[in-house]
Order: sequence, then C-alpha cells, then structure tokens
Amino acid sequence: MAPLSTFDTLIFNLFLFVFLFSIANHSHARQHPKTSDSLVLGLTNARTTIKLPKESSTLNLKLSSQMLDMIEPLREVRDGYLISLNLGSPPQVVQVYMDTGSDLTWVPCGNLSFNCIDCDDYTNNTPMSNYSPSHSSSCVRDSCASQFCIDVHSSDNPYDPCYIAGCSLSTLMKATCSRPCPTFVYTYGEGVVAGTLTRDTLRVHGNTEGVTREIANFDFGCVGSTYREPRGIAGFGKGSLSLPSQLGFLQKGFSHCFLAFKFANNPNISSPLVVGDLAISSKEHLQFTQMLKNPMYPNSYYIGLEGITLGTGSGSMIRVPTNLRDFDSSGNGGMLIDSGTTYTHLPQPFFSQLLAELESVIDHPRATEVEERTGFDLCYRVPCTNNVTNGMKIMDVDDHLLPSITFHFLNNVSLVLPQGNNFYAMNAPRNSTVVKCLLFQSMDDEDYGPAGVFGSFQQQNVEVVYDMQKERIGFQTMDCASSLAFQQLHKP
Repeated sequence: MAPLSTFDTLIFNLFLFVFLFSIANHSHARQHPKTSDSLVLGLTNARTTIKLPKESSTLNLKLSSQMLDMIEPLREVRDGYLISLNLGSPPQVVQVYMDTGSDLTWVPCGNLSFNCIDCDDYTNNTPMSNYSPSHSSSCVRDSCASQFCIDVHSSDNPYDPCYIAGCSLSTLMKATCSRPCPTFVYTYGEGVVAGTLTRDTLRVHGNTEGVTREIANFDFGCVGSTYREPRGIAGFGKGSLSLPSQLGFLQKGFSHCFLAFKFANNPNISSPLVVGDLAISSKEHLQFTQMLKNPMYPNSYYIGLEGITLGTGSGSMIRVPTNLRDFDSSGNGGMLIDSGTTYTHLPQPFFSQLLAELESVIDHPRATEVEERTGFDLCYRVPCTNNVTNGMKIMDVDDHLLPSITFHFLNNVSLVLPQGNNFYAMNAPRNSTVVKCLLFQSMDDEDYGPAGVFGSFQQQNVEVVYDMQKERIGFQTMDCASSLAFQQLHKP
C-alpha cells in the first residue's frame, strides 16, 4: 500500500488542525489446560493518558489445531509497557504501548512521512520504530465492506464516511462496497491520531522456542500523523478492533504482571502478559472484584473502589465518594483500570483528604522545592544509607519508613499496594537522605468521564487477571521479575 500523497497529507493536516481546535475546550480525563487456547506475551514500561474508548467480531485465525500457548515479552520503559508487534511480509518489528484503556491497535506508518505534533519531549529522547506498508507484500487497505471500518468511525451515522467515499446505499447495507475505508480520526484524553485502516499478517511466538503463529489479515491503524501520541498502541479494550478480540480470546481473558520502574529501559528483562486460558486457569486463590458495566462505555474495564486504608493494623478506612463505584445516567463515574495511564488518579475533594491523612502520619521533612519542580503533591526527605546488605542497597528496602496504602474494592477485595508503588525516589541519595514523592494525582475537575483511574504505576508487582468469562478482575501481589523464569519469556 502506498503512503499518503503530498496533497492527502496537506488535506489531513488541515482537517486535524480544525479538529483539534474544535476539541480544545473539551479535553477529558476521561493465562495451562490440556487443550488450552492461550497466548503469553511480553510487556515493557510506558506513558500517561486517560482515555475514553469505542463491539465484537472475531477474525478467522489461520492457526494449527495444536495448543495455542504463545509468548511475547512486554518491555518496560519509563512511562509504560511496550509490546513488540511483528507485522508484514517480511516481518517488521514495531514496539507499541499495551493499553487496556482503548481498543484500536495502531502503528506509526512511514519512516519519513510520520508526523507527530507536540511530541518533542518523546521523539528527541526515545528511538521509535515505524511500519512501512510499501515494504510488505501482504499489506492491504481495508474496505468499506469491513465491520472494522464501521467500528473505527465514530460519527452518529457510521455509514457517512463510506457514503462520502462513493459507496451506494445498497452496497453499504449489504456490506459489499469495495471502496477503501476512509481515513479515520481516533481521540485519547490528551492526544489524537489519524490514519487508514489496514490489514496485514501478524506473527506471535509460541511457547516453544522457534515456533511462531501467523494471524492473517490482522486489522490495525496505519497512522501517518498524530498529536501528542508519539508511539503506537496495542488496544486491549473489549471492542472488536482490540488485540485480544482479533486473536479470538476476548471471551476468555488475559493477565499481566508489571515489572517495577527500576527495570525501566532494561533490555534483558520483560513483564509477562498472558492471553487466553492460561491467564484465567488455576486463579481461584486470587482476590476478585467484579467488573462494573458502564452502559455508555461498555468496552472499558471499570471496578468499584470502596475505601483506602493507610498503614497496617487497625487503621480506619477512609471512605471514598460513591461515584468511584457507581455511574450516573450518562455513564460518568466508576474507577477505570488502565495500563495506559501511569499514575492512579482520584477525584477532588477526596484526593485532598487523602493527602491530609498522609501528612498527619508522616513526620519526615517535606521537600517543597521538589514538589514545585515535579508537580507532585507530597515529597519527603527519607533517611537512607549507602550500606549494602545481602547484595541489596538499603535504599531498595527503606519504604517501611513511609505508610502502606491499601485499596478496598467491591466484593471485600483488599489490595495492599507494594511499598514501591506509592512513593518513588526522585534522585540519588544525598547526605544520607533520599527525596521520595507520592505518585498519585488528582483527576481533572470535570463532571464527565471516569471518577478515578487505577494506573500502571500502582499495578507494579501485582498479577492482574482480567477474567472475561466470569466478568471479574483479580489481584495478587507478587515479584513479577521472579515469575519470568516460569513464563520463559523471549527477549523483545
């Protein structure tokens, strides 16, 4: 498939400018049974946005009848977790963010023609991998006859774009129009992408070294221009365009175990991401909370938060507002669980109440100058030494000097966040102290969208299981790095 012409690019950039101007004032936070069908993937660590998503046809997979247990590594970078997609013939490797908060899988298209607006902070510091459609013999542009074309367009009448492209009403209703699916625009909480819907071969690794599976006609966005979205995304939402849906696993489930931030940018270690039966089998020992059904945003994963406890023992639970477990008639509320948002966000005035409670139980000196520089709300100078005990720096184990935080979800689920998930060292130790800041943030002061977001930083060293069969999400704290030996992940 040829890249966009110069004229098409100019038209798109004009449209994108108009679109961005129109939304400028409306930004919102918005798995080993004997006959198992499973996919074990690998992740890397990545970025922060709050998204509102987009139903479910499953692509036919050209797979052998043998067990479908597959492995890919998720590599951690500083602002999220990356998965490597092997697309095209011959394969091109593109690293994209794993995102449970959206459906569409898209990749940057073209080495020279890809344009990211307002992305200097990313592109100047991070090497990007792009996909070139002209270098793949199996790449085709999707047509207006595809259900995916209807799904990716979000106008009131989904037939509008294809009708404008020249499809007759008769061919639209019969899903027989062969005209190319028109360029789409897909929005996130802080960014926008535009591109063409494309099909190509996706390859994934089997759980036996050297074994690969091919998924023909995998549907994804070939994106040539973006706003504040410098790298592609593998959507893990419930919609038909998502990666699990197209792999045929959406009615089963998936799980992940995010490595701690200290492994960020380490090419030799990856997080386990499992898709299929293996993700949900033998997991009854986990604590499970029910998935909440949002009538307006059915493709997102919502859970209900009842309260938060500080410290151990008999500390009293801080009750949260009811909108963190309920929705209004417009679908606003609930807690979105989102791997594409780095830090957990909580609504006001509850967030300020939590800060006040933390201040009352922490007696270390405040580092207000670091708060001003970083934008984080609570930073403290915590005592530490440079001594080494059993090969480990004391700095790695001094989190007991700060209070633990426990999240209480619906169904009597109490998740004690691993200590490293609350406060994070902003710099190296100096004068026997290290500055640590609370990595929670306040939700934007909006009346729509989720009331809170459970972000990826607070999910570190926690096995999170999305059980789609029983519509529940399970939690279990664990050392994700130690679990890698069992998963036998490939290096990315």
